[in-house]
Amino acid sequence: MENYFKNKTVLVTGAGWGIGAATALLYAASGAKVIVSDTSRKGGKTTLGKIKDQKGNATYINADVSDQAACEELIKRTIRMHGSIDIACNNSAIFCDSQAGLDLASLDNCMQYEIEAMQKQRGGVIINTLSIMSTMGLTSSIRYIETKYGTVTLPHNIRGGSPAIHIHTIAPSFIATALLKERLQEKMDGKIKLFPMDMHDTTRAVARLILWLSSDESHRMSTVFNDTN
Repeated sequence: MENYFKNKTVLVTGAGWGIGAATALLYAASGAKVIVSDTSRKGGKTTLGKIKDQKGNATYINADVSDQAACEELIKRTIRMHGSIDIACNNSAIFCDSQAGLDLASLDNCMQYEIEAMQKQRGGVIINTLSIMSTMGLTSSIRYIETKYGTVTLPHNIRGGSPAIHIHTIAPSFIATALLKERLQEKMDGKIKLFPMDMHDTTRAVARLILWLSSDESHRMSTVFNDTN
C-alpha cells in the first residue's frame, strides 16, 4: 500500500502506544501526512521518531481529547497545518473504572469536531476502536465496558451532502497492549494467559484492518452491500 494514502491527512489519537502507534506507523508508511496525538509526550515522541526513521511525514501534538477546548484546537491545528482532515482514528482510552467517563467525553469531543470539519470539506472517514470487553461480561471493568459500548450505536454514515462521512467501529480481540496487560495483571495476578499472539504482530493486524476500512475499496464494497439490501 505504499503511497496509497498520499496527500491524505490522518489524525490518530492515542498514538503513543499499542494499536494507535501501529496505525500511525502504517499510515505514514502508506504515504499519509500523520498527526500523532497522545497525552503521553514520551509515547507520542517515540511513535514520531519511528515514523521519521522510515522517512514518513508526521507531527506530534500533545492533546488531551477529553478536554473539549483542547480537542477542538487539535482539529483546528491539524487543518491549519495540512488544509484538511481526511481520516480520523480515535484510539484514546483509559482503562480505569473511576475515570471511564473520560473515554466517552474523548469520543464525544473527537466525533463532534471531526464531523464538523469533514462536513465542510469533501467528506472523510472516522474509525473508532472499541474494546471487545463491551461484548463480554467482565464485571470488574463494567464502567469501561459501558463507555466503550456507546460507540456501537454511532451511525455508519453521515450525509450532509456528497460524498459521505464514513464511520466505522471495530472491536479487536484481546491484545497485549500495555493498558490491558497492566489491568489484567492487577485483577488476575498474572495467572491467566490471554495473549497467544505476539503483541507487535497483533497490533499490526488491527492497524491493517483500520487502513483497509479507510480505503476507497472498503467504501465501494459498503455501497454495493447497502444497495443490495
